[in-house]
Amino acid sequence: MGKPTGFKEYARETAKLRPAEERVRDYKEHYEAFPDEKLRNQAARCMNCGVPFCHTGCPLGNIIPDWNDLVYRNRWRDAIQLLHATNNFPEFTGRLCPAPCEEACVLSINEPAVTIEQIEKSIIEHAFEEGWVVPQPPERRTGKTVAVVGSGPAGLACAQQLNRAGHTVTVFERAARIGGLLRYGIPDFKLEKWVIDRRIQIMEKEGVSFRTGVNVGKDLPAAELKKFDAVVLCGGSTKPRDLPIPGRELDGIHFAMDFLSQQNDRVAGVKPSAKEITANGKRVIVIGGGDTGSDCIGTSLRQGAKSVTSFEIMPMPAESRPTGQPWPYWPMRLRTSSSHKEGGRRYWSILTKKFVGAGNRIRSLITVNVEAVVVNGRMQFQEVPGTEHEWPTELVLLALGFVGPEPDGVIAQFGVELDKFGNVKSDKNYMTSVPGVFAAGDMRRGQSLVVWAISEGREAARSVDQHLMGYSELPTKGNADLPRA
Repeated sequence: MGKPTGFKEYARETAKLRPAEERVRDYKEHYEAFPDEKLRNQAARCMNCGVPFCHTGCPLGNIIPDWNDLVYRNRWRDAIQLLHATNNFPEFTGRLCPAPCEEACVLSINEPAVTIEQIEKSIIEHAFEEGWVVPQPPERRTGKTVAVVGSGPAGLACAQQLNRAGHTVTVFERAARIGGLLRYGIPDFKLEKWVIDRRIQIMEKEGVSFRTGVNVGKDLPAAELKKFDAVVLCGGSTKPRDLPIPGRELDGIHFAMDFLSQQNDRVAGVKPSAKEITANGKRVIVIGGGDTGSDCIGTSLRQGAKSVTSFEIMPMPAESRPTGQPWPYWPMRLRTSSSHKEGGRRYWSILTKKFVGAGNRIRSLITVNVEAVVVNGRMQFQEVPGTEHEWPTELVLLALGFVGPEPDGVIAQFGVELDKFGNVKSDKNYMTSVPGVFAAGDMRRGQSLVVWAISEGREAARSVDQHLMGYSELPTKGNADLPRA
């Protein structure tokens, strides 16, 4: 334990956001730099608990108290070794993860939690600056080949682990560039794409092969992958939830991911191939109050929207932890993102009833207020009489989440079994109903977090390695083969 009294001496402090009026004029990451000395003070707040509940909050089992202690002691190189032992891509999680580890932090019972995510990001960026993150090709090859379908965080983590086990890995990606949701769904102001490119270059030098623009199941029959000794499906949960109400066919109503991916292409200097979707000069309404909805708000403001309004059907959460969701569980409380702080209006308990058009274009939409009630143990929404309201709009973005992977294409051609939610069904070892075909990430567990995707990719890789070799030396969750600090 670095400093036994650190949690009493130092208040929680995080990196400051760049001024809103400045950051809405570009797509650069929105946080300012945080000095190392201040970061060491933040690491000193970690109490090195006898039972570190932050471990249970982290799907990767990151050894958090140990690398907090190493940062406090200025042992940065040891810190990145310990962090990389459980997390292939801390540069992603340190920027994008909602930090369930912090909600499970023991200090958070009655004080602000340790700034775990910020420390994680600083460790990896410090390591890159010092040149400590280098390719780690395997000492020998096993002669086994593995195809990974999908290059999101689950696919990348799986590929890197299998490659380091000595297998020859090929990653197939249907898009033009590697990264999946990281590349096309996350705005650059949250994750600049050079961060992805930097890691891909390392993986290529380690021996991982990437084939882009190949849609397995369409451009390449799934049967062609039978030449590989194993296949891992990591295609994500990409089928968006729709809103089938009157007027849905009108122009100007789009899925959030179509809108966000177009802007990411523009930032990358790539002209969008589909019909342009832009918020410039328009009254924008975002339906859905999650992270994707927040990303739509920030992107719309940067594009020059006239106004931005967001709707959420759920009631407005409390700012503090609800009594029915005690520590260390993840609480459903009000979360305000950097995009929310930039502008726009947020409304809760709102149900969209109808889209209204002028000709074939969206002109407005009709909503009604709702109340959440529990009927036979299930939450239902009852409309509040007399609360109908019409909202003028020229652009509606549907950010309602995803309902599972696309069932045609590679899934249909392999003939893998699906579960009751429409996700790819697998056993405890991540193998699907088809021998030698595995699944990991959102395609298997449904829409989830980047940290869960990396965890799934790592765990699936160990199962594939075990399947191919009869044993595996790849680490399991939280079982890093490194000495503790």
